[in-house]
Amino acid sequence: MNRFVEFINTGDEDLAREGISPDAVFHAPSHPEPLRGPDGYLEVLGMMRSAFPDVQWTLEEKVTEGDTVAARFTMRGTHDGEFFGIPASGNEISVQAMNFYYLADGRIVGERGQPDPLGVMQQIGAVPAPWTS
Repeated sequence: MNRFVEFINTGDEDLAREGISPDAVFHAPSHPEPLRGPDGYLEVLGMMRSAFPDVQWTLEEKVTEGDTVAARFTMRGTHDGEFFGIPASGNEISVQAMNFYYLADGRIVGERGQPDPLGVMQQIGAVPAPWTS
């Protein structure tokens, strides 16, 4: 998981190919169909980095059972690019995500994640926060 966190925080393609199986399946709420392999994950990272160029993930905690890892992250960044049609606001975001990773032979073969898209949209000003409406 430490190498994976290094990969998502740098976007290093070599780390992606080292730690993610070519057959890996990722379920991302931004895509109706699962993404596959290192290139699929790099696609999602590219989308996030185009909207939040300074995005960083902090692994807050993890629980491992066999070949499954549950991980809670904090994602932080500055909204300096378009995000799902919302122009850059310059707002800083900080949201939580909970992901499950499935491993085989020391590589990630799958991921199911629960990010906080509502929190992101509220923090970039696209959706009013309930406490301000």
